[in-house]
Amino acid sequence: MAAELHVELVAADRSIWSGEATLVVARTTSGDIGVMPGHQPLLGVLESGPVTIRTSAGETVVAAVHGGFVSFADNKLSLLAEIAELADEIDTQRAERALERAKSAEDDAAERRADVRLRAVAVR
Repeated sequence: MAAELHVELVAADRSIWSGEATLVVARTTSGDIGVMPGHQPLLGVLESGPVTIRTSAGETVVAAVHGGFVSFADNKLSLLAEIAELADEIDTQRAERALERAKSAEDDAAERRADVRLRAVAVR
């Protein structure tokens, strides 16, 4: 059996994904990080970006995450996001329209959110 870590991806309003994984990649204020079983303890601030989870079953779960915190200790990884949604839940056409509206309105924050959603869909 391969080494595993327990992952909890939680948004402010709901639990997004929970389970066993072999690798999680996320964007922090210090850059992209990859966490595998046995990683050094860490605490970081999440940046907006896709989070990629390689499950113990060999599947890939991708979520669009917008801000929050990440912590790892005792082989347990917690991703506490302000906003998060699984790539499978994202309506690509709606996200593309949101990106165009944000660009037209010169709303940088909305443009970043829409861009992250589209990148998460592209990764899955």
